Amino acid sequence: MMNDAYRKGLLYALSCSVLWGVLPIYWQALRPIESSVIIFYRIFLVGLVCFLMSLKLYGMEEIRKNLRPKGVKLKYFLAGLLITANWSIYIWAVNADQVIQTCVGYYIEPLMVSVFGILFFKEKLTKYKLTALVLALAGVMLLLVHFMEIPLIALSLALTFATYAALKKSFNLPSVLSLFYETMYIMLPALAVIIYLEVTGQGAWGVGAPYQYGLLMLCGPITALTLAFFAEAANKIPLVTLGLIEYLSPSISLLLGIFLFREPFDSVQFMAFVIVWIGLVFFTVGERRDSSIAEAVEDAAGSVCAEDKASANLIGMADTDKLQELSQEKPGTGQGERWSDEEKQGAKKDER
Repeated sequence: MMNDAYRKGLLYALSCSVLWGVLPIYWQALRPIESSVIIFYRIFLVGLVCFLMSLKLYGMEEIRKNLRPKGVKLKYFLAGLLITANWSIYIWAVNADQVIQTCVGYYIEPLMVSVFGILFFKEKLTKYKLTALVLALAGVMLLLVHFMEIPLIALSLALTFATYAALKKSFNLPSVLSLFYETMYIMLPALAVIIYLEVTGQGAWGVGAPYQYGLLMLCGPITALTLAFFAEAANKIPLVTLGLIEYLSPSISLLLGIFLFREPFDSVQFMAFVIVWIGLVFFTVGERRDSSIAEAVEDAAGSVCAEDKASANLIGMADTDKLQELSQEKPGTGQGERWSDEEKQGAKKDER
């Protein structure tokens, strides 16, 4: 039977992938607000939302306590820089009509996450997952060759997020606290930039419609929720599994890029898309097989434990009966000869 933590990790990973997949609709709804303005708002609002949630759930003392270990602040700062770089590249690319290009990046990213898990965390690679990774790599290589150029957007997205995922693996913290620590060093500088842009008429308020400014205020909660799901998944399931599930996100975005945003899409790109999904089929089969084996092993272990416990109880009962029987025997006599009632009373008088 699949353990509860692993099941929750899969649910978080799937939720994260679906939300990330549909986010291009949200970002393009904010046009004509500049991508740089959106990025600064996103940094500050994510930090603010996570701080308020952390304060409510854990209190200020708990927030301070987790910052005391040596070297941990540098890790949080680096993680914050990585995720900020990833956000910036992604939002700019989506609003520059490069949704399909971002999909290439996020097809590469789970592959990098999986490889990082195998190289740095010694995670197990089954034959089903290996097949899925090989097919995913084939699909990605087909896309790279088809573009006939180095896709800087795609590679930058993949590398920054895979590194961020590997770093997050060492954060043994609730996701909300972790996200606050990652953004707390850059949220105040972001707020300063926001104030400057709004005062000089270059911000969101002077460019977008009122409803768009309202939508922009949601970028904090939306981002915090999505990254919280990812953080929970990273702590509960292997990076190999997480990396393969993350292919759902670019697949959803790819469909949006083709059918909603009408970006160019040809037969070669479609072939690569199909190859990646075949890999996901292998992954699913492997997961079901591993789950069945784990369930059988757990049931067998449970049966053995139950039998051992029953045997121990029987032995304990037998030992107790034997001790009681020995306590009734007269010392210095043959085995089985017991005290009479008169002898017991006499022995008690002698003791007094």
